Amino acid sequence: MAITTFPTVNKCSSNGRENHTVVADMDGTLLRGRSSFPYFALIAFEVGGILRLLFLLLVSPLAGLLYYFVSESAGIQVLIFATFAGVRVSEIESVARAVLPKFYSSDIHPESWRVLSACEKRCILTANPRIMVEAFCKDFLGFETVLGTEIATYKGKATGFVSPPGVLVAEKKADALKKAFGDVQPEIGLGDRHTDIPFMALCKEGYMVPANPKVEAVTREKLPKPIVFHDGRLVQKPTPLTALLTILWLPIGFFLACLRIAAGSLLPMPLVYYAFWALGVRVTVKGTPPPPAKKSTGQSGVLFICSHRTLLDPIFLSTALGRPIPAVTYSVSRLSEFISPIKTVRLNRDRAKDAAMIKKLLEEGDLAICPEGTTCREPFLLRFSALFAELTDELVPVAMVNKMSMFHGTTARGWKGMDPFYFFMNPSPEYEVTFLNKLPAELTCGAGKSSHEVANYIQRVIAASLSYDITSFTRKDKYRALAGNDGSVVEKPVLQPNKVMGC
Repeated sequence: MAITTFPTVNKCSSNGRENHTVVADMDGTLLRGRSSFPYFALIAFEVGGILRLLFLLLVSPLAGLLYYFVSESAGIQVLIFATFAGVRVSEIESVARAVLPKFYSSDIHPESWRVLSACEKRCILTANPRIMVEAFCKDFLGFETVLGTEIATYKGKATGFVSPPGVLVAEKKADALKKAFGDVQPEIGLGDRHTDIPFMALCKEGYMVPANPKVEAVTREKLPKPIVFHDGRLVQKPTPLTALLTILWLPIGFFLACLRIAAGSLLPMPLVYYAFWALGVRVTVKGTPPPPAKKSTGQSGVLFICSHRTLLDPIFLSTALGRPIPAVTYSVSRLSEFISPIKTVRLNRDRAKDAAMIKKLLEEGDLAICPEGTTCREPFLLRFSALFAELTDELVPVAMVNKMSMFHGTTARGWKGMDPFYFFMNPSPEYEVTFLNKLPAELTCGAGKSSHEVANYIQRVIAASLSYDITSFTRKDKYRALAGNDGSVVEKPVLQPNKVMGC
């Protein structure tokens, strides 16, 4: 059967499809991109670091030769083995849930989504491992059924091989569809290559999605669920070329990061701004910051209320002011505390103790706090904790924005001690610090406003200045979604004198 048997997807009407079922391929159909290499590369880097990514990149030419000249199945099996062999299934599931949705959602084909979104029941049928795509398709796009290649496992780890019936291509896709739907015939089948024809022929209507790399992806607003939280270190989708450049840059970037961190930690704060510029770190300061508090007059310190993008926010605030500003933190690693050029004080999550500690710090001078309690990479602000509003009326909102071209400087699943290193490993990271107007006295708790009213007002002011959306999500929401915990850095227990290691 020739490909021309089926019309192109733009000929498919989306009207009156409310009770219909649609079955679609993944790469090249649901997604604009026809290659699954970038998504395998994301998993490889997240579960195995740079060495696993390098191994995948080295075998990718073999996978390509097999895919195009021998069989699709053989090429995909090579990618699966290089990516998954020896990796815990729980780690793969974690990356599929926390990392891949961001990249999948930015590549949705508009014509395919027009048809898919019009149908009540949606099914994805892909040669990719089901474990890679299921979380995104079900949680974010509302797919009812996900049919994909099943990976083989042993004692909770992937072996690198696939379970019967093997990689779902050609007739195996049709067999999987028959098994899932039985005698029920889906109304629409969407595919993009000749090996999709067998399953498309089982549907009442079939449509081909032509390759068109210039078509614009579906915008975030048109998807049923926005990506508020996501994890992973890589900023860009790792095509083979991008993956190669990342591998080559990593040792250079790590040396540069150490140099930048040393400059920030060892130089006097008034010089850090200029040192960062000399080392390729761009810091832009907007607005008029308040003068430092004068202890001689008994003046209380100003509390800077910062939106939270990375754990480096207070450091770049200090860089913008030219003086070190202590910061209260929720959970940071010991390494981050050690290399920090400013004083950091941990909150205990005990309201009375935290309030007393913050009041004491404000008596000593200015202080910085990020009331969201955790970072958010997307243009959203999380819910502000209201505790800070009860402790002082000297409140200055600060809008923080950063730009990274290669690595994210935050993580929910990984070791937070590497966060500053990854940020400074970017070729030319940027930070923009905008000082907004000090909160008027009539809008503070001292004027009768509740702490929640003050916190919500400051959240709206910062969001408006950044053109961000406001959410009610909290730190726990983020970490439960991405890492399955509440985001606390667990302290190592202190051994008792009478306890001997190994006994």
